[in-house]
Amino acid sequence: MSKMKRILPIIFCLSSIGLLAQSTLIFRNVEGKDSISRHIYGHFAEHLGRCIYDGFYVGEGNTQIPNVDGVRKDIVEALKNLKIPNLRWPGGCFADTYHWRDGIGPKKERPAMLNIWWGNVREDNSFGTHEFLNMCELLGTEPYLSGNVGSGTVQEFSDWVKYTTHPNGSSPLTDLRQKNGRSTPWKVKYWGLGNEAWGCGGNMTAEYYANIYRQYATFTTNWTNSDRLFRIASGASDDDYHWTETLMKNIPHNMLEAIALHHYSVIDWNKKGSATAFDESTYFKTMQKGLLMEELIQKHVAIMDKYDPKKKVALLVDEWGGWYDVEPGSNGAFLYQQNTMRDAVLTGSTLNIFNNHCDRVKMANLAQCVNVLQAVILTHGAKMVLTPTYHVMEMYKVHQDAQLLPLDLKTEQYQMGNEKLPAISASASKDKTGQINLSIVNVDANQKRTVNIDLPGLNGKTITGRILTAPKLQAHNTFEQPGAVQPAAFREFKVQNGQLQVVVPPFSVVVLGLK
Repeated sequence: MSKMKRILPIIFCLSSIGLLAQSTLIFRNVEGKDSISRHIYGHFAEHLGRCIYDGFYVGEGNTQIPNVDGVRKDIVEALKNLKIPNLRWPGGCFADTYHWRDGIGPKKERPAMLNIWWGNVREDNSFGTHEFLNMCELLGTEPYLSGNVGSGTVQEFSDWVKYTTHPNGSSPLTDLRQKNGRSTPWKVKYWGLGNEAWGCGGNMTAEYYANIYRQYATFTTNWTNSDRLFRIASGASDDDYHWTETLMKNIPHNMLEAIALHHYSVIDWNKKGSATAFDESTYFKTMQKGLLMEELIQKHVAIMDKYDPKKKVALLVDEWGGWYDVEPGSNGAFLYQQNTMRDAVLTGSTLNIFNNHCDRVKMANLAQCVNVLQAVILTHGAKMVLTPTYHVMEMYKVHQDAQLLPLDLKTEQYQMGNEKLPAISASASKDKTGQINLSIVNVDANQKRTVNIDLPGLNGKTITGRILTAPKLQAHNTFEQPGAVQPAAFREFKVQNGQLQVVVPPFSVVVLGLK
């Protein structure tokens, strides 16, 4: 007879300095059941602005910037430090105008194209399938290919699968791959069947796309049944719950591994506001949009649960992040923006939401990786800078593939006028060594919060902490001051009366390790 394990609750009391504790965070189960997929910490690289060209890729002939086959070495090392699990390419809107055959073979023979979505710039296709998939191998990350459903054909999509994943000699396509310099297939598991089919991917209705998806999925097949492809449907924008309902209802679930969701933290699409020159009211509104992610996931998941109670179909938030006006003097179509402590708070809070919904959310992709939107890396010539968002992603990597420790959070409110937001965001996990990792975000722009942690056996535990914060919300890293915002050791905690007391500064992100 096995002995039943006693489950001990871990109670976190969250209170403002000088006030009675009114907010609590309780571990429902210290053992945990669901795993936080490392793929939640994924990234996105579209042919947009300076993300690929003059970002990742500087060209094989570049002697000024150290590179491997044209890919910047400093970016590779920075992303390997994040342990990025996957990278989505080539779009975005660009994906549904991209024809993969134009990006293979000798570069001098590759036809150019017009990038109609992002500035009508000339795309010479020098960075194509081989360059991207080889770069993923260099990064140690899994590729996520977003295929052309909007202006392509089923045959074109099916051929791309064969060209990249089938073994040598299995078809003329693999012979062509070998001719172009790749003797063995790449491992490409993740395939997006179109992007934003409701918009730039074809302005389709949900009903029409569901049928198109079924057609494409039929011919998106792998070489053997032992290594199934992971097919991802173009999902809803924000609160388009009809889209999710239609796909879950009309697509057989044996043809569907995941549905995507896109949500950006944008206050006003017509006037997004500056990335750096903003006031507290704008910050508050940005966080309102960001924290809406919780409601969106809950409602989309409720629909999915109705048709798929065993949660076999995953939800993928494969585009998310803050979106502001471009930096003054930059090309308006290139979406180049700076990155501040506001973005750090947004990142930590969003990742906490994903972590806490890891039973259904299996992948997410921050938009975008380099020089576009909420980028983790900015470049200027040979210079490179890591953003506050990068540092939060690096601090949170302790959650990758760790066991989620479910929490019940009742938090005090951060208030502005008649509007309120939860002041505290948190998630926790236990890694393979038994260490508990707790990430706490104080969303409040003004007031520090005290966290009192009641943990059995606390006196025998080693506690370490890191924090990302700055003197002001608008703080950011520049090429002149690349270290203005960076993680530091965190020691604002003490053990008192069997409790761990932690003081979390305003607009800061803290990660604690307890072992």
